[in-house]
Amino acid sequence: MTICSALITLPAQPVNDWPLFRGDPQLNGYTKARVPLPLRLAWTYQAEDAFVAPPIIADSKIFAGGIDGSMYALDMKGNLLWKFETDNSIEAPGLYLNNTLYFGNLSGILFALNANTGELLWQYETENQIMGSPNFYTLNNQSFIVVGSYDYFLHSVQASSGQPVWKYESDNFVNGAAAINDREALFGGCDGFLHAVNFRTGKIDKKLEIATYIAGSVAVVDNLVYTGDYDGRFSCIDLEKGNIQWTWENPNSNLPILGSPAILDDEVVIGGEDKFLYCFNRFNGSLKWSFNAGGRIDASPVIARDLVIICTMDGMMYVLDMENGQEKASYEIGSAMAHNPAVVNGKIILGARDGNIYCFEK
Repeated sequence: MTICSALITLPAQPVNDWPLFRGDPQLNGYTKARVPLPLRLAWTYQAEDAFVAPPIIADSKIFAGGIDGSMYALDMKGNLLWKFETDNSIEAPGLYLNNTLYFGNLSGILFALNANTGELLWQYETENQIMGSPNFYTLNNQSFIVVGSYDYFLHSVQASSGQPVWKYESDNFVNGAAAINDREALFGGCDGFLHAVNFRTGKIDKKLEIATYIAGSVAVVDNLVYTGDYDGRFSCIDLEKGNIQWTWENPNSNLPILGSPAILDDEVVIGGEDKFLYCFNRFNGSLKWSFNAGGRIDASPVIARDLVIICTMDGMMYVLDMENGQEKASYEIGSAMAHNPAVVNGKIILGARDGNIYCFEK
């Protein structure tokens, strides 16, 4: 099925919601929500096993998938509302859209649940595991879900029914989420290419070689796409020109960059396995500041107003000044965190490998 005419809507993220992986369809990792400082642990929720996927927040509910194969729905006080069990680990965050929760698991199944009750609405099967979050686009007042799979395909299905619309074949595993601009679904994969797929047709617009492979999800602003890669480089790609505008790499190491960048105005921040968080001018790649977190950064940063939040694999969460990278606050969770927190007004919600969901608020 092909969609030929389009009316595209990319809604802004409200400060009380963090409804998908990076907060918005462009995967920019930015919110106008206020961070609760000083950091105070308000509550924890203990699940049956580890969380390696970040939570999302919408309609005063927290949704978090665990490696026990369960999707948990909590209220904002940490009380369990419902739990939906699947047959395999959930290692990517969900997507909340129109009172429906979408997520995939390592059996390669994309689920759609009633977000209020946890009732299964439909499921769609790919041919291999789903490691990335679903995203969405809107055409002619209809919503469509896009999700990548280790079957090499980016899949598009109708949000209301799960009926397939198109699927685009890459050259290797699709590991991350696709970012959405006004016409394309953009993703990097284990084939090392950036793919720009026209979501009206499911056909490729541009395909650019970037690295050995891209483990994380890209972010897009206008015609510029930002991505780290397994070779330890961070790149800005100009979609209009079809080339790499600039590339940065640590001269002292080539350790992988597994997380996704966060973007605000003329700056972009990204962390790496070299233990540093970096802030660049997003137009020319000049380094503005760096912060040594002391532990590997596999997680993606979140920018909240004039602050940036990062979690580490040695169990630390840091809140930094976006202007200069100076530490404003920190908290030792004591358990590895491989993904970003969800940030809404006055709250930071995150999951860790110790099986806990943590809520920080004033």
